[in-house]
Amino acid sequence: MGSNQKKKRYAVVGTGGRVVMFIDPIASDYKNDGEIVGLCDINPKRLEYHQKRLDEKFGIKNVPTYSVNDFDRMLAEQKPDVVIVCTVDALHDEYIVRSVEAGCDVISEKPLTTDEKKCNRIMDAVKRTGRSVRVIFNMRWGAPVTKVRELILSGVIGNVKSVVLEYMLDTSHGADYFRRWHSDKSQSGGLLVHKSTHHFDMVNWWINSIPQQVFAYGDLAYYGKKNAIERGQKELTEYDRYTGKAPDSDPFKLTMDKDPALQGLYLNAEKEDGYIRDKNVFREGIDIEDTIGALVKYRSGVTLTYSLTAFCPIEGFRVSINGDGGRLEYVQHYNSHIIKGQDNEELAKEQGGDGEHQPFKRVTVYPLFKESYDVVVEDLPGGHGGGDPLLQEQMFSASAPAETLGRNAGHEQGAASALIGIAANQSIATGKPVNILDLVNLRPECKDLLDLK
Repeated sequence: MGSNQKKKRYAVVGTGGRVVMFIDPIASDYKNDGEIVGLCDINPKRLEYHQKRLDEKFGIKNVPTYSVNDFDRMLAEQKPDVVIVCTVDALHDEYIVRSVEAGCDVISEKPLTTDEKKCNRIMDAVKRTGRSVRVIFNMRWGAPVTKVRELILSGVIGNVKSVVLEYMLDTSHGADYFRRWHSDKSQSGGLLVHKSTHHFDMVNWWINSIPQQVFAYGDLAYYGKKNAIERGQKELTEYDRYTGKAPDSDPFKLTMDKDPALQGLYLNAEKEDGYIRDKNVFREGIDIEDTIGALVKYRSGVTLTYSLTAFCPIEGFRVSINGDGGRLEYVQHYNSHIIKGQDNEELAKEQGGDGEHQPFKRVTVYPLFKESYDVVVEDLPGGHGGGDPLLQEQMFSASAPAETLGRNAGHEQGAASALIGIAANQSIATGKPVNILDLVNLRPECKDLLDLK
């Protein structure tokens, strides 16, 4: 950063486990480019946890903290250039709109939002104010995912005609969505919005096309009290939470009182807002799906066949991309992880392998009428296949290199992926296909919506 250039001022709303992805690089690698000027949350204990952590880990003392009731006061007093939104998904629109109307740019965790009304509200506010909203899609930045984009652009399989993507969440990572607030569809939009938005965005970006119509099925087939009892596992349903109640024999047990991050962020904070982080995944009241199948038709004519299963023995995905000049297959297995507010380097270690199901990746090209071949993909350090450090540089460095692959995502790209999940939820509810343009306030001929370049 030049000597005459001011540091960017960042304020944060929502200080759960994901926020370290943002505040840590600002506090360390990019401390000369930016500074954290405010933390805002519904829970004072979480604010205290992060304020103390910033002091002890980075030597940053007395970052101002605000209740969510004082969000507008934070904006007025601290005058941030950028607001980072890490609240529950259903509140993203509220803080995005209030931030841009106050003259701030926004960095938002995915998904952009959870329903079409909120999506339209965000898009109208951005158009009205002229501010920018960046949506965080880590998967775009990983080395293998980037390599697939490069291969498609190179034309090795011709013009893409169809994509088949199967995503597997294992019984550690997958189960964790059913322990916490994500299991309430009114808060998260379900896995089709909260989790699958990553996968939909990845495909949208690969094929550079806009989703047009969605048809989907979904069910709660494994988690929930009824399913456990039907499998003869009634003993797993007999407590409402895990910490202090579940026996060690329960394979789904999550113990928060032995983990400093989970204890500081959630267990010690329960009495402030009543949020229970370790609810039993085999309880009543879960209204999101754990088994999903969707078919997406794009304006370009490409079709996506998508499935998600949240109770697999392995974690990862396999994708096949068919073109008129060949086929590309990409398989990736991860080690499982649970987001709990850990440091980035700890997350990277966690994703390095557990000795039983070692992570691996394979990218193979099958040209028509030619020999197939594997494509070597380099390993990069950092979370999400080396994507996190590259994305953080783009977000927070004043001298970030120019991005030539279109990996930075704005509110339109965020809408493109979220609307697939939103339409899929409506299709599950009605049993009918849903047209994307029935959900957004724009005509089919408009060129300024979701123009993925």
